[in-house]
Amino acid sequence: MGVCRDSPHGVIFTLPAKSPLTAIVRGVGRNRISVAISVVMVGFALATLYHLLRGIDVGKVITALQAQSGVRILIAGALVVAGYANLVFYDLFALHTIGKRHIPFPVVAFASFTSYTIGHSLGAATLTCGLVRFRVYSFWNVSVVDIAKIAFMTGMTFWLGNVFVLGIAIADAPQALSVIDHLPPWLNRAIGLSGLFSILCYLIWLVPRPRIVGRANWQIVLPNLRWTFLQIAIGTTDRCLASLSIYMLLPHSPATGFVTIVVVFVIATMLGAVSHTPGSLGVVEAAILIGLPQYPREQLLAILLTFRLLDFFLPLLLATTMFGLRELRLLARPRKASAPTLPGTL
Repeated sequence: MGVCRDSPHGVIFTLPAKSPLTAIVRGVGRNRISVAISVVMVGFALATLYHLLRGIDVGKVITALQAQSGVRILIAGALVVAGYANLVFYDLFALHTIGKRHIPFPVVAFASFTSYTIGHSLGAATLTCGLVRFRVYSFWNVSVVDIAKIAFMTGMTFWLGNVFVLGIAIADAPQALSVIDHLPPWLNRAIGLSGLFSILCYLIWLVPRPRIVGRANWQIVLPNLRWTFLQIAIGTTDRCLASLSIYMLLPHSPATGFVTIVVVFVIATMLGAVSHTPGSLGVVEAAILIGLPQYPREQLLAILLTFRLLDFFLPLLLATTMFGLRELRLLARPRKASAPTLPGTL
């Protein structure tokens, strides 16, 4: 367990010493308990999907796919692109925090897109994203320890954004969560407000002096108050763009507020992230089908298939192609020229 102690630089939370690779693997949570939880979640999701999709009319699904608006698909696709572009700021923020500010923007953009896309498609995102990042950033004097720090900071950005967006959305539309957890709206509103209160407490905790986690070369100085607001904004933008992209695919009738979609979609993606399943496949779909019962199942399934194509399969195809071409280019270089030497080189 960690130990808190005072230092001239602020409060330090010391962690047990571990090898870099062990620490990254620990970040994935692949111990017996987390594996068991993942298996249970995936099993429950598959059982739920079977129950929800049993007896579904495939012909109606095809008809719903054909009836979708091309303009709305294009808008949703543009929002997906904007969401992936926003992921660059996850890495930029993390690199700035750990003092690795010398890496050219094109390299950061390439690393963030390929690591998130390939890593999340394989599952165990903390480990797989870290491996792809290390392959790219290692040419720029970024160590395995630095990769673990980047994973820590990007994870913080993701979860701060989730808690902030979900807190506001649930406080405004608690009934949207009641459809999923079957708790009374007043209790769900209290849960949303408690999430916002926890962020407020964290912000207040940052005010007096610098806060440092880790020890020795594992130390990370947490962002100050101003930079934490930026961190929350990055995570919030990510969650809003992703929610808006699927919102654009939904039909006008029955009318469903954007805040409701935010609650359902963010809960679904959070469950998918915790499950560690490749691409969160099955988990996200089950949660959305449960959370949006007002739509015909065939119509909602068609929307989910379109969203998966835009948000998962096409980006995965592009990222895999880009990463593969980069590796082939590196293999084709002479050994002495295998590392990038010019700014902006991938």
